[in-house]
Amino acid sequence: MKTSIPALAILLGWAAAAWATAPGTLTTLREIHTLTNAQAAKTPAVAFEATVTYFRDFENTLFVQDGDVGIFVAPPAGAGLRLLPGDRVLVLGSAHSSFNPYITGKSITLLHHGDLPKPAPASFDELIHAKADCRMVTVRGVVRAADFMTPANFTYLQLLTNGGYFNATVDGKDGAALEEMLDAEVELTGVASETFDSKMQMTGILIHVQTPAGVKVLKRSETSPWSLPLVPMDRVLSVFHVNDSTARERVHGTITYYEPGATVILQDGKKSVWVETQTRSALHVGDVADATGFPEVHEGFLHLVHGEVRDSHQWAPVTPLPATWKTLTPNGNRTPGHHFDLVSIEGKVETQVQEASQDEYVLHADGQLFSAIYRHPDGPPAFNKRIPLGSRVRVTGICVLEGSNPFVSQVPFNILMRSPDDISIIAAASPFSVRNLVYFIGILFICILVVGARGWIIERKVRRQTASLAYVERRRSRILEDINGARPFAAIIEQITELTSCKLDGAACWCQIADGARLGNCPPKLTAFRVVHQDIHAHSGSSLGTIFAAFDPLSTPRDLETEALSMATALSKLAIETRRLYSDLVHRSEFDQLTNTRNRFSLDKRLDALVAEARETAGIFGLIYIDLDKFKQINDLYGHPVGDWFLQEVALRLKSQLRSHDLLARLGGDEFAVLVPVVRSRAEVEEIAERLERCLDEPFYFEELTLQGSVSLGIAVYPEDGASKDILLKTADAAMYAAKNSRRRDEQVTTEPGIS
Repeated sequence: MKTSIPALAILLGWAAAAWATAPGTLTTLREIHTLTNAQAAKTPAVAFEATVTYFRDFENTLFVQDGDVGIFVAPPAGAGLRLLPGDRVLVLGSAHSSFNPYITGKSITLLHHGDLPKPAPASFDELIHAKADCRMVTVRGVVRAADFMTPANFTYLQLLTNGGYFNATVDGKDGAALEEMLDAEVELTGVASETFDSKMQMTGILIHVQTPAGVKVLKRSETSPWSLPLVPMDRVLSVFHVNDSTARERVHGTITYYEPGATVILQDGKKSVWVETQTRSALHVGDVADATGFPEVHEGFLHLVHGEVRDSHQWAPVTPLPATWKTLTPNGNRTPGHHFDLVSIEGKVETQVQEASQDEYVLHADGQLFSAIYRHPDGPPAFNKRIPLGSRVRVTGICVLEGSNPFVSQVPFNILMRSPDDISIIAAASPFSVRNLVYFIGILFICILVVGARGWIIERKVRRQTASLAYVERRRSRILEDINGARPFAAIIEQITELTSCKLDGAACWCQIADGARLGNCPPKLTAFRVVHQDIHAHSGSSLGTIFAAFDPLSTPRDLETEALSMATALSKLAIETRRLYSDLVHRSEFDQLTNTRNRFSLDKRLDALVAEARETAGIFGLIYIDLDKFKQINDLYGHPVGDWFLQEVALRLKSQLRSHDLLARLGGDEFAVLVPVVRSRAEVEEIAERLERCLDEPFYFEELTLQGSVSLGIAVYPEDGASKDILLKTADAAMYAAKNSRRRDEQVTTEPGIS
């Protein structure tokens, strides 16, 4: 019972609307379809049922169909409709005239959801003659272009079919798949409509497809356009081919514009057409003429191309249409515009540009700007017509829009004049104009500047000297801070040379570091300069580098040069010695001073990093613990100098067995460790450990002593033997001690290190 209540409410609402229908209201779509534009201009009331065939909510585009009759409906603004193709709706509103009559809806009521009308196959000829206007159709074509439009989320297709080109929009976010259909033969199912210029003249075919499902691929292209062989740009036209069956047409009207060898414009009442022609015959503006040519659409406007014009020599001039800026620009609805019409408009001259090919006047009217242009058909004129800026003028000429979409408002336009007489002054510029006021204020300002120039120059000179001294001191203080900070050494030296250059009035300055780089601004050809220099001496007396400065060869040496270079050498000396001390401290903190191998601190830091990296990459690495056998006996028998030498030689041999990315560290005393970061298995770690053990088989020779060395090794592999630094260290240490104890048990005779 509850489910029948909504249906009953809809039925009662429809019945109430039908009973309220005034006499003369059109109640079927077929009755509306039979209206002429003259009848539709009287806006008769309508109340009819139809099925939704296409709906785009963000721009309020709605097509409906009943049987084999379709129509466009402009839904009421802000209605918040949520319609789907197949919805049955009740439309109340009124008819209006346009290319074909359309409906302005006052209310649209959803009745129920049903089946879509069966689409009818349509040919190019049927579409171009608007015989399928607003109806569901199927049409076939080859995809020439496919572009996904954001943020509207639809794909714009350009297709070629037997007879000509047409366009289609496919709603939906899945534009990537459609963009892959270039050169494919497809079948579209959607609503047929047309594109128009600002006079609501048909300029093309547009098919509205609700979803990508309405695009059926019949045959894909055998070759991807992105795999085609490259063609030189100057040979692109080599594949051009046209099979044009367009019929010639003839039009009649009055010549309103003539540019020999280029353009003729004919106007007949509210209609006008642009004719492209090569003719240079003696045609007269204002004569009645016939033109013949082939119709084409250029940038959204109708043209006749390959045109020929025959002048009847009958004088019947067109009266220019008085217009304003607002009446010439499209107003965003279906009201016919005035492009290519002869019009007259007033405005104030803001600026003018006169060139060899044309004169252009920029005018201001109704708070907007537009241009009036006169082209010189026979080259530059003997004199140019100049109009005083600020003058109010009347301009007569052809209205040329910069955009053809009739549904977009505020489209710019230009006025194309036929002769210099098409612009005339109707009110002279006022002497109290803003421009003249600006000129007066400018002259007054220049006088004030001249009067105060002397005092200003003197004051500026004093301030400049004071500011220069303050600037140098600030830069010097910043350099001292950077020397004790973490700024790169090269950047500090470059700061010093820049400061010296500033102190020397921009002279080129650079620093040559001893056994290092040249930093600063060094000219490429020093022979063209007078070069002075000062050496940078360390506290020990050794040379740390040299500061140079280059001057004009004709300049005279000054005390300032010595002062500036002395400042630079002092700062450079402090920077170099401080950085060397810092580098030495860093080296001491990470390296063992006896063997020049990494120390325990450096090993721990690298081991932490390897554990973290291995966790991220699921990698493995190896750790080898090394202990020298019987090293204590060497120290006891021969003394610490021999023991230190022995440790250094052992470290050199161990390093020689490692790869560049392996790390050897001395942990203290006679213990070493090796990190093996790049391995694929335990076997690789064991192979490296075996090389380390064998490298001590050869005796060590120190003066008259021959020492024999050996090591005990322990291995740990991440993550097999431990997943943390501490466990890996303990595992490797334990394995090393186990190997040492095993060696002791296996020794049959305990002897001292070999001596000869």
